[in-house]
Amino acid sequence: MHSPYPEGGCTDAGVRRLTHVPPAGLAAGVPDLRFTQPVDDDALKDWLHVHNVTIPAHELSLDDVRERARRHHLEVAYLGGVLVGCTTVRPPEDGTRTATVIARVLAEHRRQGIGTELHARGLFKAWELGAELIETVVLASNDSGLRFARKHGYVETERYVLPGETAEWIDMNLER
Repeated sequence: MHSPYPEGGCTDAGVRRLTHVPPAGLAAGVPDLRFTQPVDDDALKDWLHVHNVTIPAHELSLDDVRERARRHHLEVAYLGGVLVGCTTVRPPEDGTRTATVIARVLAEHRRQGIGTELHARGLFKAWELGAELIETVVLASNDSGLRFARKHGYVETERYVLPGETAEWIDMNLER
């Protein structure tokens, strides 16, 4: 399969690994794209906005995001000062070596390489945190998210509805 990563991407023991990542805060393939870890309420609100716009079936509150920021690695992406996307990396836990990488891009900024940059940074962070296996989760009704995940090497492993909800989710693993 063709690697979706620039020359720095490789396969080692069946797991895609990034051997090159741009300097902190900068993107290799999208000029003027910068990243920040949301630590104050303004940046957390930006992360929240992208999440709630891209996943309207699972809206979060600012308190929810503050709690997630304590457990997960979150980043917000800006293109020339304009909010364009965010990521979540859920580190391996409970003795597993599996991390979850989720990249979200606002609809008006898709198909410009931003999602690929967010995804690559998320993968790098996951492996930095000790992950050996990578998964993602996509809302079943999110056709563009499913296309993106498949294009970047993910395969469906499970479909489910969370208790008390009606939206269907799809777990996907990065192909080994």
